[in-house]
Amino acid sequence: MTHAHAFAGNGFASSHTQTAQRLRRVQRLAWLLDAAVRLPGTRFRFGADAVIGLLPVGGSLVMGLVSLYIVFEAWRMRLPTAVLMRMVGNIAIETLVDTVPVAGNIFDAAFKANLRNVALMEQALRQ
Repeated sequence: MTHAHAFAGNGFASSHTQTAQRLRRVQRLAWLLDAAVRLPGTRFRFGADAVIGLLPVGGSLVMGLVSLYIVFEAWRMRLPTAVLMRMVGNIAIETLVDTVPVAGNIFDAAFKANLRNVALMEQALRQ
């Protein structure tokens, strides 16, 4: 019997695998939303969140809802409530400030709430 099979009966191996898959999924999503494109000639990166946030009607709201998916996955991983609340706070700050034309989009591109939230998840999972 392999090590993985020994733990399969109590759900440990399955739970660990699901957590790792969820983490990889949100890491990719956060990168796409916050850092997929590098501004030529600089080290500055931005993603779909900053671009879609430029849409005048609801772009910020739609991206805020997409960002909540990362919090949902953190909840499914059973991360502490304090971590979840901090993640929601990051999204709320970014979404509210992003409603201000131009300046909000610049803040959005620099703040990177999704990457911040994935870092919070990784930290909580290490503990």
